Amino acid sequence: MKILVVHGPNLNLLGEREPEKYGKRTLEDINASIKKLAGELGTEVEFFQSNCEGELVTKIQEVKQNFDGILINPAAYTHTSVAIRDAILAVTKPCVEVHLSNLYTREEFRHHSYIAPVCVGQISGFGLDSYLLGLKALVNHLKS
Repeated sequence: MKILVVHGPNLNLLGEREPEKYGKRTLEDINASIKKLAGELGTEVEFFQSNCEGELVTKIQEVKQNFDGILINPAAYTHTSVAIRDAILAVTKPCVEVHLSNLYTREEFRHHSYIAPVCVGQISGFGLDSYLLGLKALVNHLKS
């Protein structure tokens, strides 16, 4: 089983960007934790981060041939990107949306996700654990 882990814009700044909201872990720390759990679950993961919407769409399109599912933190594109939504829908593979912070305790405009309706689930507000819970849920979904 192979999962694509997609990180959206500004997540490359984790650890230094608003640590009170996003914590002090870097993206490399998060990826290492995901990779460790993936190994325990007998799953292979590949990571991709971009600040560019088109690059994210192109990478998601590769899922159709090369991956069994997607774990995605679309970051700010959660609230704006019909293109990412449509790419996820087009590849017809299960996707889980995750967020470090709780979207629903933040600004009103962050309460809407274009991505969630095309995913099997959404997990937010648990920091690193959002990714780990999302990976476990996706693997379980794929096995069922």
